[in-house]
Amino acid sequence: MTVRPAFPPPPAAAHRAAPPLLVVAHGSRDPRHAATVHALTRRVAAARPGLRVETAFLDFNAPAVPQVVRRLAADGVREAVALPLLLTRAFHAKTDIPAVLREATAGLPALRIRTADVLGPSPLLTAALERRLHEAGLDDADRASTGVVLACAGSTDPEARRVIEGVARRWQRAGWRAVRPAYASASLPRTEDAVRGLREEGVRSVAVAPYVIAPGFLPDRIARGAREAGADVLAPVLGAAPELAELLLRRFDEARLPVSGLSVA
Repeated sequence: MTVRPAFPPPPAAAHRAAPPLLVVAHGSRDPRHAATVHALTRRVAAARPGLRVETAFLDFNAPAVPQVVRRLAADGVREAVALPLLLTRAFHAKTDIPAVLREATAGLPALRIRTADVLGPSPLLTAALERRLHEAGLDDADRASTGVVLACAGSTDPEARRVIEGVARRWQRAGWRAVRPAYASASLPRTEDAVRGLREEGVRSVAVAPYVIAPGFLPDRIARGAREAGADVLAPVLGAAPELAELLLRRFDEARLPVSGLSVA
């Protein structure tokens, strides 16, 4: 499988002194979640020396978004870029994060926060999925005979589901026997149903590729479904893959270009 970590320099428009990058993650009671998020943001910081990278969580973990925003303001920061650590534009991206940022900056008129786009869809995410499948034991020789379940957390947002379905269709064109989306919550089919459906179609080798960033309750549900249905391969979560670190920096740079990103102040 082709994997290609690369960290291109920022575009010319982003060469001026960079504002801090505030990565906003969902958070989880599972300690593996925060540990994975921090590993990813450390990788981002290492790939862009001199860039201030802060991490904040919507729930369950510290520091919370308002705490980090206040710290930035106290340090005299006038501009920052908030980047939702999300794969699709669903409820958290459309509602939760904008509301939290508006509330956090309401009493800080000197601080302007621009919001970057969510991570997906992107070819870099597909490359990260392929990296994880490769680590789980698949290689290019398996591609034509393997059906893949693109296992997502799930959303009630129809736009998010359409995006996931599009990712599956495009990824199948990379030579897989089949790629089918599945969801751990909110939508159907579940991972185990998608695995069984591929078997019924005559696919002999089935791999499950979690389209989630960090471990937690829903990724564990994906893994249980994969094992219960007898999937041949279960890939790890995306985690701190180099492709994700590159993608975060690309979204950060895009948000700083003219007429890009959404200001919340």
